Amino acid sequence: MPQIRLDAADSAELAEMLTFLADWLSSSRKHVLEESLAAFVGDPAYNTSDLCTDLHKFAFLLGASNDEELFSEPTP
Repeated sequence: MPQIRLDAADSAELAEMLTFLADWLSSSRKHVLEESLAAFVGDPAYNTSDLCTDLHKFAFLLGASNDEELFSEPTP
């Protein structure tokens, strides 16, 4: 598998964007965003909570966060 290297600043910026998106998906507009994602995906089996988890995992893999978002209860 080929290796891809990111500059530390680029990695931090990408992780910040992923965290921003996860926070937005968990905001007070979650219901509207949930409906929009379901319409886009075409199946309610993958929802905003799943997407937030995936975004937090990716940010963690970039080294920008600890694992508390992965193993804690979601915030309302």
